[in-house]
Amino acid sequence: MLDRLLGRASLKERVAELEETNRHLERQLEAEEERRAEASTARQRAEQRENRLEDRVAELEDRVERLQSADGAAGDREDERLHGARVREVLDRLASFETEREGVFTAYVAGEHDVPDAVREAFGDRSEVVAGAAPCLAVTDDAGLLSACLSVPAPPEPFAGWDDHVQFERSWFKPAGEHTVALVRSDLFALGEYDGRERTAFHGFDSELKSQHSKGGFSQSRFERLRDQQIASHVDRCRAAIDEVDPERLYVVGEGSVIHEFDERAAVTKAVDATGDPEAALSDAVRSLWTVRLVVP
Repeated sequence: MLDRLLGRASLKERVAELEETNRHLERQLEAEEERRAEASTARQRAEQRENRLEDRVAELEDRVERLQSADGAAGDREDERLHGARVREVLDRLASFETEREGVFTAYVAGEHDVPDAVREAFGDRSEVVAGAAPCLAVTDDAGLLSACLSVPAPPEPFAGWDDHVQFERSWFKPAGEHTVALVRSDLFALGEYDGRERTAFHGFDSELKSQHSKGGFSQSRFERLRDQQIASHVDRCRAAIDEVDPERLYVVGEGSVIHEFDERAAVTKAVDATGDPEAALSDAVRSLWTVRLVVP
């Protein structure tokens, strides 16, 4: 009776309603958190399956290339693009090659015009092929049984020397540990954070870029200035996005005309063709980044 007279009854009823609403919202929150956890697990499983399928596709593509070259005039094929499982297979073969002391020669050649005398002496007449394949890891032996040049996605400092085994690190050829890949085009940016091959975060955006102008004279000059300004603004925006993540190990890929802007920050810069929206383009770019070219001198 006193509660009704003082108006407490309605307040108590309202409090009870709010408490029930609160419990309902808590149950909804718990259900949403559980759903998100399940979705995250499903996404990780899907990405792992996608990685396995990509390796399998690359393996089948390489097998088709080898079979075609064995049938046709290209039977002495000397140039191959390696992906996934095929990279591991070739590296396993190199790792298993052992000789007597100073029987195998390994060098990392940084450029076509940076072929050391030691490489020319080791490869002889084939050193021109090494120069054409550079930058590359060049391997040969004193018996002429082994001869290969491999592009290196994450290259070491140049070196050259004889040993009883091929000198290389697998981390030069495959994604390992935590790292970031940034795709920079003049009209697009995509950034992925990775742990090994698994992508753990993504960010991307497009930027408006004027299309080609057909007029000449002052209009053409003005168009080019505006376009250059747009590209410069886009590059600044890309740089800011990278700085926000502050990656410890950064690979920058994309258009050769813009990626040089990131030479000082990136461990590696590489020109690649990557089309489509930011996320699809990044997937193409990452595949290109870790593709290894094998040339047999």
